[in-house]
Amino acid sequence: MDSKNTSAADREGGLVWDWPVRAFHWLLVVCVAGAWATHYAGLEWFDWHRRLGYTTLVLVAFRIVWGFLGTRHSRFGSFLRGPRAVAGYVRSLKTGAATTPGHNPLGALSVLAFLVVLLVQAATGLFANDEIANAGPFFGWVDTETSNRLTSIHHFNANILLALIALHLLAVAYYDAMRKAGLTRALLTGRKPGVDGIDGSRGVLALVIVLLLCAALALAIRAAPEATISFF
Repeated sequence: MDSKNTSAADREGGLVWDWPVRAFHWLLVVCVAGAWATHYAGLEWFDWHRRLGYTTLVLVAFRIVWGFLGTRHSRFGSFLRGPRAVAGYVRSLKTGAATTPGHNPLGALSVLAFLVVLLVQAATGLFANDEIANAGPFFGWVDTETSNRLTSIHHFNANILLALIALHLLAVAYYDAMRKAGLTRALLTGRKPGVDGIDGSRGVLALVIVLLLCAALALAIRAAPEATISFF
């Protein structure tokens, strides 16, 4: 490889985020924004709200599985750390010496929080109802009182999700604007300068996992008992 190609490769950096992780991130952005918008758009948009919820559930389930079977930097074992490591990372921020190839210890906590909150949001939506004419596909598996409780959790959890999104956007703005970390660029290209990159994305495995998760959800929805929604 000549010097020009070498310098270009150095500037581009090593591959840190495989395309399944990048696709997960941006599809999740679309689904969460779409679900929020369709919730307020009126009853005629409920079917789209439900479809976006299904997609969010599959995406979150995929990311959990990918946290064990995925590429190096996407695995939970590579970035989840204990309180001591988190505290050490926070201290290193003051000296400007905090650098990590994948998620930093604070970012790891954010990932974990997002996965938990999104899983709760999507799962409760399966049992929720709007007390008018629409309900999730698993409404028939619970009584109305339980569905109402889960609906309340669904609504309250949405506020937690919005707070997490706001914190996430502020953190990304700080790292990109103040520390020049290039987080947004890395989630578009998958690459970070000066890091030991992964060899490939394991895309076929990712697609197989997604198809299996979609099939499992479809079978569960089909197996759910039909329920008549009557609140009056």
